[in-house]
Amino acid sequence: MPGDEASSLTTPTTPTARAARAAPTAPTPLARAEQFIWLTARVLEQHRFAFHFLGAEADPVDTALGSYLNPDGGYGHALDPDLRGPLSQPLHTAYALRVLDGLGRCAGQRIDRLCRHLTRVSTADGALPVLRAAPRAFPVAPYHQVHDDPPGELLTTGPVVGVLHRNRIWHAWLFRATDFCWERVENLRHSHPYEVQSAVAFLEGVPDRARAVATADRLGRMVREQRLVVLDPRRRAEYPHHPGYAPGENLFAHDLARRPESLARGWFTDEEMRHSLDFLAAQQQSDGGWPVRREAWAPGSSLERRPIATLEALLTLRAYGRPLDGTPPASATLPAPGRPR
Repeated sequence: MPGDEASSLTTPTTPTARAARAAPTAPTPLARAEQFIWLTARVLEQHRFAFHFLGAEADPVDTALGSYLNPDGGYGHALDPDLRGPLSQPLHTAYALRVLDGLGRCAGQRIDRLCRHLTRVSTADGALPVLRAAPRAFPVAPYHQVHDDPPGELLTTGPVVGVLHRNRIWHAWLFRATDFCWERVENLRHSHPYEVQSAVAFLEGVPDRARAVATADRLGRMVREQRLVVLDPRRRAEYPHHPGYAPGENLFAHDLARRPESLARGWFTDEEMRHSLDFLAAQQQSDGGWPVRREAWAPGSSLERRPIATLEALLTLRAYGRPLDGTPPASATLPAPGRPR
């Protein structure tokens, strides 16, 4: 009969082959993360994900970030999930600048107004406190201490100064704030992981590159000597617990060297970096998101921080060439440390 010839040429299939074709393809790490973002993230992080991974425009991210902007030029409204309430705080500013830096929009009148705000809220030494004293108290994570006269801290000043310098912002506020950061970073003899992370953020943006490279080299030796960063995630239980940190709240090589061109990349061997990235990739949870290792002090804060952690994990893995489409990672080489931005 007509059609028998074609039928006779069809390759026979076994039940196993048919089952293999019918079996659903496992979702890729990126697809799982996307599902998690749509289910749990704030509008801001949804737009950030769409911009960085789905080819969406930057304007929706910018618009969403604008809803956190206060009339004083600072950012509030729990932009950083650790601080609740509407008040402008330096930690919110640091996160806002990271978002704008990622968009390539850290410039213009908005940044000029922000720098004027930073001038008003700085301490006597020209730096930013972790928390500004305020006439009315709003909920804040217990690991951030509230002071009537808060001191300037590298923890908040370093990332802000670093991003502004990297984007070639020039404002009078930056002169004293930069001097403050240099003094703190160059005189660090004992520290804790998040302060080191802030020091790296400062050094990666500051204009004096020769001084930054020399300072980073000394800082890297201190980090290894004092075991401030987990070098082998398989032995992370052996690393010291830092005061004020939650159990298991360690930082790893990828937390400091978030991109191959980071100054901190040279602190770690290829093997150490590979183990760290393997660990980061394996931390994706069954719901598609990455965990938050710090203390879970409020339901809303914990829920809002996981999408931020998920975005940071995806951006770091992609920066190092780790595939997010489910294909096995290449085991031969890592991207070589690049020239710092």
